[in-house]
Amino acid sequence: MNAADSAAALYPVHETFHSWQGEGGHLGKSAFFIRLYGCPVRCPWCDSADTWDTRRVAAPPSRLSVEALVKEAVAARPEIVVLTGGEPTIHDLAPLANALHAAGLPVHLETCGAFPLRGNFDWVAISPKDAAPPLLDNLICANELKLIIGHPDDLPRWSDFLAARSLSASTSVWLHPEWSRHADPVLLDAITRWVIARGAPFRAGWQIHKCYDADEVASRPSQA
Repeated sequence: MNAADSAAALYPVHETFHSWQGEGGHLGKSAFFIRLYGCPVRCPWCDSADTWDTRRVAAPPSRLSVEALVKEAVAARPEIVVLTGGEPTIHDLAPLANALHAAGLPVHLETCGAFPLRGNFDWVAISPKDAAPPLLDNLICANELKLIIGHPDDLPRWSDFLAARSLSASTSVWLHPEWSRHADPVLLDAITRWVIARGAPFRAGWQIHKCYDADEVASRPSQA
């Protein structure tokens, strides 16, 4: 893609907001989120289903240029920019990632890993889904995995899946309780015992931003 094509690239954007990273190895960092529209995987428990379920949205997503998105991100002055969705990798992210890097911003990607990664990223977080298993090339380059655990039986099943593939020794595997069961003592006990018994690469995970209501706070005017 040449410079003119890159400048003309438009992305279907569900929302942008400045908050902080609520999960994984960059927990707590000031982050500007670019949440793109569209996802062919469509998990039934998806907590951002309004990025793909047309019954949940009143109007089509905004189509924003690379220039407009970079301008927003630079104005927010975050530590990192997170490209998420939906499933962001169904779009060619190279023009956007290149422009964000040119503006001096680290670019992080959150993906299910089932589609080729187009673009250079400083951090790749893969959350594998049963309906769309991640590509081996993506697993190899992942910095961290986030497994959604809805039942204790998911732990050995995902462990067997990962054991059959080549992961970097530095790749952390976060075990996140599926949020509708985040207070289930049986599920939390299973995750706890799994991490205690096995240690690395497994880590007990949590969506801490939900405890803070951080995403919603980011959309409201400051009271400071």
